[in-house]
Amino acid sequence: MSQTVKWGILGTAGIAKKAIIPAIERANNAKVIAVASSSDIKKAEEFGALFDIPKKYGSYDELLDDEEIEAVYIPLPNNLHVTWVTKAAEKGKHILCEKPAAITVEEVKYMVEACKRNNVLFMEAFMYQFHPQHQRVKELIESGVIGDVNLMRSAFSYSMNLESEAQNIRLNPELGGGSLYDVGCYCIHASRFILDKEPKQVFASGDIPANVGVDLTTAGLLTFEEGITASFSCSFQQPDENQYTVIGTKGKIDVPAAFRPDKQEGNGQILITDQNGETREEWVKGDQYALQIEHFSECVWSGSKPFYSIEQTIANMKVLEACQKSLQQNRLMLV
Repeated sequence: MSQTVKWGILGTAGIAKKAIIPAIERANNAKVIAVASSSDIKKAEEFGALFDIPKKYGSYDELLDDEEIEAVYIPLPNNLHVTWVTKAAEKGKHILCEKPAAITVEEVKYMVEACKRNNVLFMEAFMYQFHPQHQRVKELIESGVIGDVNLMRSAFSYSMNLESEAQNIRLNPELGGGSLYDVGCYCIHASRFILDKEPKQVFASGDIPANVGVDLTTAGLLTFEEGITASFSCSFQQPDENQYTVIGTKGKIDVPAAFRPDKQEGNGQILITDQNGETREEWVKGDQYALQIEHFSECVWSGSKPFYSIEQTIANMKVLEACQKSLQQNRLMLV
């Protein structure tokens, strides 16, 4: 077993409570020793009591000053990532930052430079990529079972109540809200990750109600070299969906629970359909959140670079930012 990495959590966000802290508890090389609230020690104390976290702080700065903490998880609103990643780096903490890494490429580059300057590791928390079903999909593509790939489709959506959730940070344009930033980023990442290519141009179109100020639904198209395209849709106003399909000249591969297989106990289903319409299925099980924590913790302990590099984070942000500009300006954008 690797040495246990001591983690601090900046904030009491739902994703930390529901997914990341339980994943750290399941991981074999990590332990949460501190949590901080931005300004309310009672909130941190109540949150910490849920997981028997020994240290509770009433500010993020106090947590970052704790020399015992080696790595921090940052689940703050998107617009705050650049500030707190930079501060964490300056305090010598290794950083797992919730996706998207920031709102612009410029912000990501600023964060990355701060991490390099202070010799700390940084990784954007696209947890889904750690589930082994995706490596199996890549193996199937490379085997030629579906022929030459020419199209990928992906979708990630869920339904929000705009009235009862009016204060949700995902609906606040000043905080980097919107379905494209929240779940569309997964579709963009998966298109690049599975195809192992970078798009040369993008187009995105969506619904941005004036009384909300963020996109509730967006559809996009990524154009790659060699005639390959990837389409995606994301939404806060559609039934739950988190899937992708890779289509080739001899068949297709469907992954129905591409981004949240944890909702079905980690069971990833892969459907392979041949050119005659016959389908066979494979099941791949994995704990994507715990695998992400174990990987990053091992990198912290060993000093090795995360497999999901800062260069890949910048590349993904370039595409995401181009899609955001296309959505706002209603025109094709080069990447």
